[in-house]
Amino acid sequence: MPVQYSTFGQLYFVTSILLIDPGTAPVAGELPAAAPSLAGESRPGYTVAVRALCEFTAKAGDLDLRFTPSPTALEGITGHRTVAARRGPQYQPEVSLSSVYHDLTVRGRADGYDAVLNQLEEIKTYRGDLEAMPDNHRQLHWAQAKVYGWLICEHLQLPEVNVALVYFNIVSEQETVIRERYSAAQLRAFYEAQCEIFLQWARQEMDHVQKRNQALTALSFPHPEFRSGQRVLAESVYKAVSTGRCLMAQAPTGIGKTIGTVFPMLKAAPCQKLDKVFFLTAKTPGRKLALDALSVIGRSAPQLTLRVLELVARDKACEYPTNACNGDACPLAKGFYDRLPAARSEALISPWLDQSGLRDVALRHQVCPYYLSQELARWADVVIADYNYYFDLSALLFGLCQFNQWRVAVLVDEAHNMIERTRQMYSASLDQHAMNLVRQVAPEPLKKSLQRVNREWNTLHKDQVAPYQAYSGVPEKFLASLGLCVAAFGDYFNDHPQAANGELQRFYFDAIQFGRIAELFDAHYLFDISKRESGKKALSRLTLRNVVPAGFVRPRLTAARSTVLFSATLNPRHYYRDLLGVPDNTAWVDVESPFQRSQLDVHIVSRISTRYAHRQASLGPIVALMADQFQVRPGNYLAFFSSFD
Repeated sequence: MPVQYSTFGQLYFVTSILLIDPGTAPVAGELPAAAPSLAGESRPGYTVAVRALCEFTAKAGDLDLRFTPSPTALEGITGHRTVAARRGPQYQPEVSLSSVYHDLTVRGRADGYDAVLNQLEEIKTYRGDLEAMPDNHRQLHWAQAKVYGWLICEHLQLPEVNVALVYFNIVSEQETVIRERYSAAQLRAFYEAQCEIFLQWARQEMDHVQKRNQALTALSFPHPEFRSGQRVLAESVYKAVSTGRCLMAQAPTGIGKTIGTVFPMLKAAPCQKLDKVFFLTAKTPGRKLALDALSVIGRSAPQLTLRVLELVARDKACEYPTNACNGDACPLAKGFYDRLPAARSEALISPWLDQSGLRDVALRHQVCPYYLSQELARWADVVIADYNYYFDLSALLFGLCQFNQWRVAVLVDEAHNMIERTRQMYSASLDQHAMNLVRQVAPEPLKKSLQRVNREWNTLHKDQVAPYQAYSGVPEKFLASLGLCVAAFGDYFNDHPQAANGELQRFYFDAIQFGRIAELFDAHYLFDISKRESGKKALSRLTLRNVVPAGFVRPRLTAARSTVLFSATLNPRHYYRDLLGVPDNTAWVDVESPFQRSQLDVHIVSRISTRYAHRQASLGPIVALMADQFQVRPGNYLAFFSSFD
């Protein structure tokens, strides 16, 4: 039986107050310069969390994403509390610790310290068989525990300490304690060895940030002058970042919105001590426009070594889409963490990491391009990605921001798409036909729980007359049966890991998602049932539909130093403001169109009827009109008709 673990108690938070002088507005080619500074220079040197340090220095072996049911975040927290509650009154949970090694500050929160036993504990919650845990996982756990061991020795001036890994089974609530006694000298030597490995990288990063900020300070607009309206947009973005506000910018197509937002954001980065800029798009063409704009900026400033990373979906980046993500099935997962350091170093030497560039680096080092890109998101200056990388409930970029306490600015391209996209992110649905297919192939131990779910499902739509109906509350009995079904699937997959694939696994994931969204259900949600007849039976689709995503979007907007939402269409303003939950002090700019009235020529032709009955007769006259117009002014034209025919 495989094992999956989770960790808690290692996040740290730094709170500081920084007063910003917004400065003056930018003008064409000479946005105001700021004094050179390092992003995050309010902290001495380079600060790293214990977990991040050990993941950088002690991860080894294969990338292994074989599915095993893992503890949820709530189960992990509960497991940590259960372990702490079993200890005596002398036990100190969640001990904040830090240490400085040369230019490096290492911080973290140890899970617990028992003064009577002189024991530092690192707690890991898991499901399944502990003996099946991969060796490289335990190696990483021990590295974290030993670093915390030294930090507690230094903090309390201890000559030695017991370092214990406590594995807590969330199902049986049994503890397995693996204990080693170390002298302070041994732990210090291990800690300093990890720091030395990371310190060379940290100094390289500090040097990169310093040179990057110096180049950004001297950066000029890459064109001789701004287009009409482009300067207003750039000024507004610069002021928004400088004052730490959100901005909604409506700007017409044709003024160069992409470079008009990217340039002032980069220009503000040094004085605002930004760690990263995220450019978020709804579609692939948006990523291309951002890459093109950054390429233009880069060509105009050869001294600027900006690390640009494009994140793409896993199915587009995967080299072996039919293979599982583990060392036994995929050659790019075999020894992934052993080859990662060299791939990471080369990637950041040649920092133009669009999809093609990153793939080239990954294949030269025989590592997975998708997971290499996730690693490089930690070290890039500008990340170009889909909305979901920041706004989804399990978003990679937002999670990294929270964990690392990055100071970021976010650009949201074509922001009129945000409402529908975020509604989808925070919704969930289940289809009864898909579940019936699962019931047909499900192993015997799972059929009873699936039948219970099906009975409750049929009860939901039995009395519904209309094909579609919305309800104000969640189906409690159905959710209870679904929860029992999810637990049954999890237990079965623990005992039969090879079964965790195909339709069974897909239904399991969909059911988990449905249950999680149900926990978030409030007045901004609807529960609806779409009913259809299938033979003699009625089947339906159940949807927990988010209508107002503001409660989820707002924390992500405000977590950034500034978020700029821009589009050619953001009216009515209050509609987007209310549904996206933008802060009350959000600025608004409506950039005037660069086109003049003299460029518009309107002709109304009343002698040609385009009614359905007259369409065949109107074809010739319309073609003649188009030909006449082209003769008068040759060029490119778009024609719009009242029907496809």
